Amino acid sequence: MPEDVVDLIMRDHREVERIFEQLRSDPSSRPGMTPVLTTLLTAHSRAEEAEVYPVAKDEAGESEEVAHSQEEHLLADQLLADLAACDPEQPAYDEKLAKLVEAVTHHVKEEESSVLPGMRDKLTDERRMELGQAFLDSRAAHLGEQPDDITKQELQQQAANAGIPAGGRSKAQLAAELSKHAEE
Repeated sequence: MPEDVVDLIMRDHREVERIFEQLRSDPSSRPGMTPVLTTLLTAHSRAEEAEVYPVAKDEAGESEEVAHSQEEHLLADQLLADLAACDPEQPAYDEKLAKLVEAVTHHVKEEESSVLPGMRDKLTDERRMELGQAFLDSRAAHLGEQPDDITKQELQQQAANAGIPAGGRSKAQLAAELSKHAEE
């Protein structure tokens, strides 16, 4: 049975919050749960970037909000990669986790107060159901990936979502430009 894309995205947000709480409160869970977090967040982000953001931008008129959300995804990807590379038993893990939690929590709050309500208001129920299926299919295709597992086409989509010209750049050049943009 098809599900509303807004509900699916919010369900993922609640699951990420649950994992954050577990990682903070139960350090012994970190070796097993950090890969779960990186896999879920990466798949969620790629599905939003590929399926949801273009529609939110073009059909729901959420251009500025999508560009901002994409920029926050770029930062979250960097922070997530840093966390994934960190030994969960080292003190630096707590600092990296805190930065990621802060960035993702901020992103979720903004997305749930701007992009998602705009989609709910401006897209038909049927369109949101279609997007829900596209989101689920894309997320499933990206499960198992990590932040650095990204194609040139996905980088180009990130650039388009953020309003960054991508034409004629190599994958490495595009990745560097997006990384620079995330840090700003």
